Amino acid sequence: MALPPGILVDVQGVARHFGKGDTRVDALRDVGLQVRAGEVIALLGPSGSGKTTLLNIIGCILAPSAGRVVLDGETVFDRKWLRRDLRRLRLDKIGFIFQSHNLLPFLTAEENVAVVLNLAGWPAEQGRARARELLDYLEVGHRAGAGPAHLSGGEAQRVAIARALANRPRIILADEPTAALDSTRAGLVMDLLRRLAAEQEACIVTVTHDEKIFDRFDRLIHLRDGRLTGA
Repeated sequence: MALPPGILVDVQGVARHFGKGDTRVDALRDVGLQVRAGEVIALLGPSGSGKTTLLNIIGCILAPSAGRVVLDGETVFDRKWLRRDLRRLRLDKIGFIFQSHNLLPFLTAEENVAVVLNLAGWPAEQGRARARELLDYLEVGHRAGAGPAHLSGGEAQRVAIARALANRPRIILADEPTAALDSTRAGLVMDLLRRLAAEQEACIVTVTHDEKIFDRFDRLIHLRDGRLTGA
C-alpha cells in the first residue's frame, strides 16, 4: 500500500517481546505510528513503557518480533529484515542524538563530525568542509579545534547534533537530548532541532521526560505498558 506523501516513518503492528514462556516480557504491543517530514514528536511514558525500544526499532538497531517498518518510503522490515546492510541504512538515512553527547575524547569537534562522513565514504577534505559548515551553522564553528573536554555542555551537544546531521539524514532520533541541560539550553537545542526539521524536511522522534520542552513538539505520543495510549 502506497503511503501518503511526506511520511518518513511508518511502523504498523509493531511488537517486541523478550524471553519466552513465564519469563516473556512484552515491551511493545501492536504499535502503529506515522511521522511526516518537518514534524517533531515526543515519545512519552514511564520507565519500561517501551519508548526506547520503539526508538531502537525505528533506528534499525533492534528487530521487531512482529510488524512492518517503512523508512523514507523503503520497507526495511516485514517479518524479517529486507535490507541486508543495516549499517549503510543507518549511515544514509538516520541520525542519532543521545543524552550524553558520546563524542570521541581523542578527536576535535570538527573531527568528531567528519569521522561519520569518512565512514560513509566521503573524501577527507569534503568531510572536513561539511563538518565546518555544520559547526558554523550550529554556532560552534569557533570551537572546531577544541576537544570534548574543553567544550561546555551546550557546545558538546551542538557538536553531537552536527554529527547526527552530517550525512543529511531525513530521520533524526533523539534519546533524552536535553536531560543534562538547563532550561535555557534545552530550549535552544529544541528550537534548533525544529529549525533543522523544517529546513531539511527531516522528521525528529525524541524520547524525553523533560517537561520544560513539551511545548516544542508538534505531537506528544504516549506509551504505557508497550501500547500507544494517545497523541
